[in-house]
Amino acid sequence: MLLAWKILQTAAPHLARQVQIPRSYFIGADVFYDFLSLNDIEYINQKYKTAEEIAADYPVIEHAYAQAHLPEAVTAHLSDILREVGKRPLIVRSSSLLEDNFGTSFAGKYHSYFCPNQGTAEENLAALTLAIRRVYASAHNPDALLYRRRMGLLDYDERMAILLQEVQGQAYRDYFFPAAAGVAFSFAPIVWNPRLRREEGFVRLVMGLGTRAVERVGEDYPRLVTLSHPLLRPEVSPSAIRRYSQRLVDVIDLKKNELTTLPLRQVIDWQYPPLRWLASADKGDTLLPIFSLGPELASERLVPTFDNLLQRTSFVPLIKEVLATLEQHYGAPVDMEFALSFIPGAKQPEIAFHLLQCRPQSTMNGEVISAAPADLNEADRFLLAHRMAPKGRVPKIEYVIFVDPTAYGNLRQPTQQLEVARCVGRLNRALAKHPFMLIGPGRWGSANLDLGVPVTYADIFNARALVEMAVAHRGITPEPSYGTHFFQDLVESRIYPLALYPDDGRDWLNQAFLNQAPNQLVALTPQDAALAGCVKVIHIPTARDGQVMELRMDGKLGVAYFTRATE
Repeated sequence: MLLAWKILQTAAPHLARQVQIPRSYFIGADVFYDFLSLNDIEYINQKYKTAEEIAADYPVIEHAYAQAHLPEAVTAHLSDILREVGKRPLIVRSSSLLEDNFGTSFAGKYHSYFCPNQGTAEENLAALTLAIRRVYASAHNPDALLYRRRMGLLDYDERMAILLQEVQGQAYRDYFFPAAAGVAFSFAPIVWNPRLRREEGFVRLVMGLGTRAVERVGEDYPRLVTLSHPLLRPEVSPSAIRRYSQRLVDVIDLKKNELTTLPLRQVIDWQYPPLRWLASADKGDTLLPIFSLGPELASERLVPTFDNLLQRTSFVPLIKEVLATLEQHYGAPVDMEFALSFIPGAKQPEIAFHLLQCRPQSTMNGEVISAAPADLNEADRFLLAHRMAPKGRVPKIEYVIFVDPTAYGNLRQPTQQLEVARCVGRLNRALAKHPFMLIGPGRWGSANLDLGVPVTYADIFNARALVEMAVAHRGITPEPSYGTHFFQDLVESRIYPLALYPDDGRDWLNQAFLNQAPNQLVALTPQDAALAGCVKVIHIPTARDGQVMELRMDGKLGVAYFTRATE
């Protein structure tokens, strides 16, 4: 954050008034060792254990850290910070010495915690110190340790520093949140139209706290913006725009002293000052920009489109210049987290851009991919994906793990859905030395169990490709993961993501092959026999007489097809 801010101050001083960083405080990495020594905590060998042992031990470690205490001198400094910030909410963020490097960003691997800071001095200090200890504990979480193992960082010294930031935003009635927030990339990870230019950047944009932009949330959708053509969206019709828009907002509830998620219409109304720049008025057969505020703008008729922000403010040219400047000086594409606020009193909308984090962006570029053979017959194809395909090639795929959307949708108990995720994790370990593809409904890694298999990085890191089937379930079609921390996990681990839209007409999946091929689940993980109706594992050489599968993606189209292993 500080490096990016310094670059902008030096290279683009004309942006200094608009680009700001939060008031921040730091706990040095040396305190982590002091904390471990003071509390006689010895978990330094966790990283060398098996995945099963790491997962089993982590709750014990979390409890031990939660019961520990910080050095007295550190606690005294924290009390001084709380007196200085008053009732301003804080966020406690990890700042590991291994984070945010080129090719290993650790995006989302360690935890962050909001401290609303609305209690008594004693309550606020207790909440803050607990959040710090929980961030320390997250250095041992399975996702982080297995990620280090995958990236060849296991033997590096892991020291955790802490960044305390004032949360950017304003109070509106009982809630505290920024007008908008999101994550931006200087190189677009996806395009959905040939007119879009990847090199001009990409943004995931939401109202409220940016947690809904960087994480894979439930039945909700951020605004996806390719900065070369900011108003050219994946959806075209008013009904599609309405359907794929944000419905929930993350805010800090000042009365309840907690981070919470609420329906957007409960938080904002026509009296919210930035409303005209963030939403459109739903007129049934059309969505119209808001040019004036008044009681006729009923909350249920407000659709977050950000059209006026993108078209009638300085936001797009500002963020494009910020991204381009940082990429030039980093010598590589960057991604950053940000929040927006509107400067009050200005006749024209004036934006304050709050830079919250910046790191090198992980990409899958560099390989020139030729098209799949043109003479393939339908029986030799496995899938076609026309929307938002990356660039890359995965040869000699031996296995397909398929989570049947209908069978998964029929699971009614959360324990059953979680067990599917654990089954995938066991298969991930069993097939560690065999190239395999994952295919499943909705969002892999979703926090909402009904909208996708709730795997974590630790459950899928050996996969070579991950296909998300955008199938409607209980009236909701999940959006793909592009731009989230989960997506960054895939990119850095060279796990190619694909979104498959079976109802599109152009996309296609060889359902006949999936139905007819024998299920190898029980042979690989006998303890998962009860899930054989939901999870199918296909050994392609067995099902296709010695053939394997190849996946090719040229940035526009993804094709998987059967071929001989020697080809």
